[in-house]
Parts: sequence; structure tokens; C-alpha cells
Amino acid sequence: MTRVAILLALAAAILAGQIPSGQFPVQPTEQSELQRALSEAGNTPVEIARAIEHHLQQYPNSPQKVQLELALFKTSIQLNDDRRIVQYGEEAIAHDPGNRQYLEALISALLRKGDAASAERALAHATRLREMIDAAYKSDKAAPGGGPEVAKRKDEYDRALATVQIFQARGQGLLGHKEEAIQLAEASYKIFPSVEGAREAGKWLAASGKDREAIQYYANAFTIAGLRSADLDGTNDRARLGELYTKLNGSETGLGDLILKAYDETAAQLTTRRAELRQYDPNNQLKDPLAFTLSGVDGDKLALSSLLGKVVVLDFWATWCGPCRAQHPLYEEAKLRFKDNPNVMFLSIDTDEDHSLVKPFMEAQKWSQKAYFDDGLQYLLRVENIPTTVIFGTNGQVVDRMVGYLPDRFVDMLTERINDALGKPRTGSAPALTPISPSAPAPVRAISQ
Repeated sequence: MTRVAILLALAAAILAGQIPSGQFPVQPTEQSELQRALSEAGNTPVEIARAIEHHLQQYPNSPQKVQLELALFKTSIQLNDDRRIVQYGEEAIAHDPGNRQYLEALISALLRKGDAASAERALAHATRLREMIDAAYKSDKAAPGGGPEVAKRKDEYDRALATVQIFQARGQGLLGHKEEAIQLAEASYKIFPSVEGAREAGKWLAASGKDREAIQYYANAFTIAGLRSADLDGTNDRARLGELYTKLNGSETGLGDLILKAYDETAAQLTTRRAELRQYDPNNQLKDPLAFTLSGVDGDKLALSSLLGKVVVLDFWATWCGPCRAQHPLYEEAKLRFKDNPNVMFLSIDTDEDHSLVKPFMEAQKWSQKAYFDDGLQYLLRVENIPTTVIFGTNGQVVDRMVGYLPDRFVDMLTERINDALGKPRTGSAPALTPISPSAPAPVRAISQ
């Protein structure tokens, strides 16, 4: 819903008498006054919000109070209205204590006020937010053996934890506790090297007279912003960096070398970050499918790089896929045609989200082939329909794919395409294949069911 639409929908619901009033009914006089005020307010969210606030002042014990205040708070988040976020935030959190978005919005608004009392309140809420993040991470059951979901979960946890520590750093700094602010900001940056963490560390280091250390963090913020994407605040980072550097050195001579060094360091930090995530998912952020490591249904691992130089045929299937079951004996027949060719490898790739279903399914179907989980390969290769066959040539590039299958022609068609990948001439006059990129959509030669 857009910013304007939220309050307009609320106003329409009130005018229609559709806002629930809780345990006690709304008196006709109150309801009619609210409806009149809203009808006179027009269609601007600010005027509607003012009308509701005025109504709450007149009827502080309204049966609709909770719903009206919550609606005002939600709208204030989208409108970046710090006054109303602070005014209605704690009541909203009391009614929905597990809502992290509410907590983060309230903490941010309190810190933007900049006074000590607001900073104290923000720190109290930040402690609660940290507890929520830790509890959610501990209660979320990780998939055995790792994988993309485990890496994503760890990445989201680190980002959330780093954000909380930035909040805490800002709060401590506003209270005059600059050393605590520096420690928290640097800890945030260490957990997740972000532009925001680097800026926060630079800010409190500079405020403590530690200009040399602050320069390094501002350089990090400037270079990370360039590494990840265009950042509107990058110009401010550059200006602050130049200001501090000139203060120490009399000019910006040598600043370019410092920025280049910071670029190398932040690039290394981000590389280290990716390596850490690969402890949970060895395929994290990989762009080359032959660099993937697939986990087997029986617990073994297969590095696809070990198959370079062979023609590799990937059969993407799932336990819930009826056509996959029908296609299976045809695959087995095709495999028999190449059983004596060591340069052809068939891989069975399961795409089920619930890995626990796969082994019992294969046993029930009496499927004897080795099978592997897709471990993110399905997404990289843009396999959007099941069953799909993807064929890699000897150079490690995708040369063909078959979406679906034709029962009476599948074995012959697959055989022809494998022979094409091997470079064997056809008896007919089939057109030559044009290699495609690993992440390209299915080529023209794909078939449909």
C-alpha cells in the first residue's frame, strides 16, 4: 500500500463503521464526530492524521484508541514522521512486542532526536531488539550440512546484529560515552563491513580527536559504497575524509594513495566475508556452475570442477513431479547408450526444499542412481520448470537444455544432443548449436510437454 493509501483506507473504514472497537462499542456521538472530521479533512494523509489525533484528544478513552494509534504509527513510519513514530511507537510495540520493524523504526526516530533522554530510551529498545534477533537465530533450525538457506540465515543474522550495534554506538555517543560508541561501531564493522558501520566509527573517532583512525573508516565507507553501488551519501563521506586529512596533513596530497589502500582493504574484507559464508554454503555468491560443490542424498560431496572436460548431463527433478517419475526409465535407457563412454556423466539433481523427503522417495521408487541436491544450482541456471535437462559441453559451458520431454522421442533426442556436445557428426542435417551462457534462459531448441 502507498503512503497515502494507508490512511485513506483507514479513513474509509472508519467512515463506513468498519473499524473494530474491541470490548466496548463506540458511542454514536463519538462515531459521528469522527466521521464528520474525516470527511472534512480531504484526501491528504497529513490532514487525516490530524483529524484522528484531534479525535483521540477529545476521546482519550475511545474503544477505537488502539486501532487508531496503531494506524497512525504505521503511517508515520512510511512518512518518516519522527514525531508520531516517537509518540505512538511504544504503545504499538506494547500491542505487538515481536515486531522488529516497529522497534527499529522507533529506535531510529529516538536517535534522530539527539537528546540524552531519547538516547536512553533508544538504548533500552536496542537491548530488546538484540534479544529478539538472538532468540530468532537460535530458534531457527539450520538445515543439516549447510546450504544456501543456512548461509542466507547467517548473513541476515550478522546484518541485523551489526545494525543493532550501530544503534547502540549512536546512543552511547549521544550520551557522551564516546569510547563505548567507538567500540560498538568498530564491533559492528567487524561483524559486517558496511558503509553505515564505517561512518559511525569514523564519526565517533573524529569526535574523540582520533582523526587518523577516523580517516581510515571514512575511506572505508567511501570505497565500500563504490564497491557495492551508487550511494547518495558517498559525496559527504568524501568531503569529510578530505576535511580530516587536510586538517592533519595540510593538503590532500597523498589522499589518493590512502583511498587506494582502503579500496584494497575493504575488497579483502568483503572477500573474507564471502569466505566465511562459504563455511555454511560452499556455493555462496558463485557465478560459475562448474565451481559448485553439490551435496549428495547419501551425504557425499561432488565438486563439479572435477568433471571439466566431460559432457555433463543434469537431470533436474523433484519428488512431487509426476512427469519426472514417468521420465525416469527413459533417462536410464539413455544412460545405457553411453555406459562405456567415460567422457559422458549423468547427474540426478533433486530440487526439493525438504531434503528429508528425497531418500525415502527414491527407496520407494526403487531408484538406484546417485542423486544430489541442487544447492543453489537451479537458481543460477534459471531452471524454472521441472523436469529440465541441462547439458554442459567439454569446455564447461552450457550447450543445450530440454524443458519437459516427449515420451516417444526423449531417448533419441537426448542421445543426439549428447553426441552434439561430444562433437560427433549427425547422420541428418541438424543445425549447429550456439553455446549459451550458464545463466541464460532455455534456448530455442528446448521442448515442451
